[in-house]
Amino acid sequence: MPHSSPSVTSMPSAQPELRNDWARSEIAALFAMPFNDLMFKAHSIHRLNFNQNEVQVSTLLSIKTGACPEDCKYCPQSTRYDTGLEVEQLMEVEKVLADARAAKETGSTRFCMGAAWRSPKDRDMPAVIAMVKGVKEMGLETCMTLGMLKPDQASALSQAGLDYYNHNLDTSPEYYGDIITTRTYQDRLDTLHHVREAGINVCSGGIVGMGETIDDRVGLLLELANMPEHPQSVPINRLVRVEGTPMADEADFDNFDFIRTIAVARILMPKSYVRLSAGRETMNEEMHALVYFAGANSIFYGEKLLTTPNPEANKDLDLFRRLGISPEGVEPVSEADLAASLPASRTALFYNAASH
Repeated sequence: MPHSSPSVTSMPSAQPELRNDWARSEIAALFAMPFNDLMFKAHSIHRLNFNQNEVQVSTLLSIKTGACPEDCKYCPQSTRYDTGLEVEQLMEVEKVLADARAAKETGSTRFCMGAAWRSPKDRDMPAVIAMVKGVKEMGLETCMTLGMLKPDQASALSQAGLDYYNHNLDTSPEYYGDIITTRTYQDRLDTLHHVREAGINVCSGGIVGMGETIDDRVGLLLELANMPEHPQSVPINRLVRVEGTPMADEADFDNFDFIRTIAVARILMPKSYVRLSAGRETMNEEMHALVYFAGANSIFYGEKLLTTPNPEANKDLDLFRRLGISPEGVEPVSEADLAASLPASRTALFYNAASH
């Protein structure tokens, strides 16, 4: 007797409606779906909105490292924790631009600059603006993460040509106080409002594996999906446990729970880039393939994600080749050409996934 497939496995034939009115129960139901059904639904939506065989590649640079006054329990840059991190002052503009040129040569199309600040001081803004303008002139998309912004600072960055601003919500409103006490959830929402009002694309996501419940992951995605406009980029970070931070001994995070989070994010925000961020070094090739299938279509590559390890660029490109995936917007780069073009020192390349 022919088997009748459930409706959930029917391939969508039209663009899904963009919604900003998701109910908590709807998102919880997505997390509870059988894994195969969830993956099929997420991948089907992904194919309607993106080339399923392209991944956007970015490089990120720490332009000011350490000595952050915040108490984020996951972050090695906080002054409150002894992690052995060497503090570095704000980089010179020309050094930043040199690293941006090297990133472009390795195939990156976006260059993100991050500073371990609670918020930038007015005296820092001229140098930051010069960095944005210089990177923009190279034909790269620009991204920054500098902490909380005032409206005038967001406006100045917009006028300089900033394309994206990263400011993560980190977790659900309910669990947030267990992770951070020096900045409120509303502070984060206010910064994102200033960024959006200034006409800058929003990059905002969170971190999983910090001891939160499934309901907290539901709550995080609920906040993101019900913003007035979906974040153009949604980084999903997996906790990187750093010795000296309060979360150094946190339990391992289940691989399937991570993949489910990626898939649900894709369903809720079908036109957003869903980004694999911190924690990729704990994922094997098979897991990478599954999260790409689930709808992740952006990565940050280089040897550092802020101050923690990240898969090397040539390993990513080798996996792309084996999966039939191409970096978005660039010509294919051979491993030999990539190795020859990488700078001698890449220790500053990172993604500020677990900070601001």
